[in-house]
Amino acid sequence: MPKSTSKKQAKCPPSCQPSDPETPNNLSVENINLGCFCKTLDREQLDKILKSDDLTRDILQTQPQLFSNTSVFISSHQINQIKAIVQSIERIVHLTAFQTMVLNNTDVTSILGKRKNENQENPGVFMGYDFHLTDTGPQLIEINTNAGGAFLNSALLNAQTLCCQNAESSFPLDGPSINEQFMAMFLNEWRYKKSDLPLKRVAIVDENPQQQFLYPEFEMAKRLFERNGIEVVIVDPLDFIYENNSLSVNGDVIDLVYNRLTDFSFSHTASAALRAAYLNNAVIVTPNPLHHALYANKRNLTLLSDADTLKQLGVGPTDINTVTKAIPLTRIITSLNAEQLWAERKHLFFKPTTCFGSRATYRGDKLTKRVWNEILNGDYVVQQVVKPSERGVIVDGQETALKMDIRAYVYEGKIQLFTARLYQGQTTNFRTNGGGFASVFIANL
Repeated sequence: MPKSTSKKQAKCPPSCQPSDPETPNNLSVENINLGCFCKTLDREQLDKILKSDDLTRDILQTQPQLFSNTSVFISSHQINQIKAIVQSIERIVHLTAFQTMVLNNTDVTSILGKRKNENQENPGVFMGYDFHLTDTGPQLIEINTNAGGAFLNSALLNAQTLCCQNAESSFPLDGPSINEQFMAMFLNEWRYKKSDLPLKRVAIVDENPQQQFLYPEFEMAKRLFERNGIEVVIVDPLDFIYENNSLSVNGDVIDLVYNRLTDFSFSHTASAALRAAYLNNAVIVTPNPLHHALYANKRNLTLLSDADTLKQLGVGPTDINTVTKAIPLTRIITSLNAEQLWAERKHLFFKPTTCFGSRATYRGDKLTKRVWNEILNGDYVVQQVVKPSERGVIVDGQETALKMDIRAYVYEGKIQLFTARLYQGQTTNFRTNGGGFASVFIANL
């Protein structure tokens, strides 16, 4: 994917103009995000980048609210805080005591218990750590495996103009490009099989893939693999055949599966062939059911936000302090605490333990008795509400503010890319005028 070779200066509205150089700079990141209305996205450049991947859809026409025209600012201190949170969680997740407790409380045990032993598990691509920025520091709302949008955000970052604010890109400019890092990540996943053989064929899998909202980035991933000499098929899980201890599509053996399914434990009938291949180590699957169980099951947040439990698991005091400050108190809903939680609901957020894409999540102050009864009969956790910060944008010529969250794409504990999502309403969405993915820049205060 080509990079933009030059950066134009965005035209700053009066509310975003730098102050007199002799005037003390009292700007904070929050003030810049609310008061700077620069439009930094060069849509023509983004269109060229996207079309260079021969996408079958004209994304900017068919999904106009996928990308915001503006960027989001974050401080270097906030970035360092997010890095520390990610690294603490990585250390905790790799503790044997933590894994034992988590896997004893998840339905994925039925899969992993039958799986043939393997010396090393591949780390899993595109972990997504989602944060709200607050006065007390970044708050980790949830972790997602197979987090979407990474390829699209790589393109978005390369189509940004310079804002009038003193800012720089939030990813290293002197190392490999984002897409080069992505390619190296997948090759590293392959090497965990301890094979000197080349990676020949990859399958990108999701249910009805061409109907998925983010299908265009499946094509972007396909093109990246192909430029590196790797064959790719984009498939529905029903397209897989498992026989003679190999996974194939149309007779071609698959070496690695880039998994975008939301059937996280491969329990659906459609996933039967993929499940069998995974259980028998016939193919590298990334991310896979173990990754979801260890990182993304919402029940894990009840452990990570509980200092006493973490201490019992052998977590060090520094990591305990880091994660409990960063993760809102999260509890499992039971018959014993249901009455209290209903009384406190206006300050709580309710999430199913294996939800994705904000589905079936509810803000407590919007709950009805009918929905509450559904929650009690389901498998839910409840989390203290953390209000998202806001980003000022111009919509139809009017200044307004949208909610925002920050997503860090992580591999092996290292942050590869930041993005923001701007939205209105209860949860993130791509239906808000002026909203969508937004690139993240470091404000030099």
